[in-house]
Amino acid sequence: MRFQVTRVLASLAAFAALGACDTPTDEVLRGEPALVQTHEKAPPGAAPGTCWGKDVTPAIIETVTDRIPVQPADMHEDGTINAEPVYRLETRQAIVQERRELWFETPCEDQLTPDFVASVQRALAARGLYRGAITGEMDARTRRAIRRFQAPEGIDSGILSLAAARKMGLVAVQRPDVE
Repeated sequence: MRFQVTRVLASLAAFAALGACDTPTDEVLRGEPALVQTHEKAPPGAAPGTCWGKDVTPAIIETVTDRIPVQPADMHEDGTINAEPVYRLETRQAIVQERRELWFETPCEDQLTPDFVASVQRALAARGLYRGAITGEMDARTRRAIRRFQAPEGIDSGILSLAAARKMGLVAVQRPDVE
């Protein structure tokens, strides 16, 4: 009986966790930073008044097991093996990929008006990446679509980059001054 109660409780907990995954709220995007970051949290050398986002990819660490020779094989003069070599197994952690921190310029918060966000949603919908209602809110569904749009460019973030906004035709491209 106790086993069945435990199974039922575990099933209910799993069901509740799955239900939470479908909720399009910002809680789904745990670990997603704020929509924009001001100059105070910008990379070194950033121009004053610019806004930045940051994509942090954690390091990938693997457990590696090495065979360390303790005793070589005992061989006869004719080359036959009298005794196999002896090895000691040593397990260690190895960094396969270093932690990566990528800064990218973003539209500033005053630019993220409901009209601008609605334009982002329409641009993403036109590309088949956004299937929600055009609400003008930077909600979880919109941020997931932004992530899908930017990922091929190397920015795995739901924060809209200035480069992505320009690529969608939503922000003017600055042209060099012609004299």
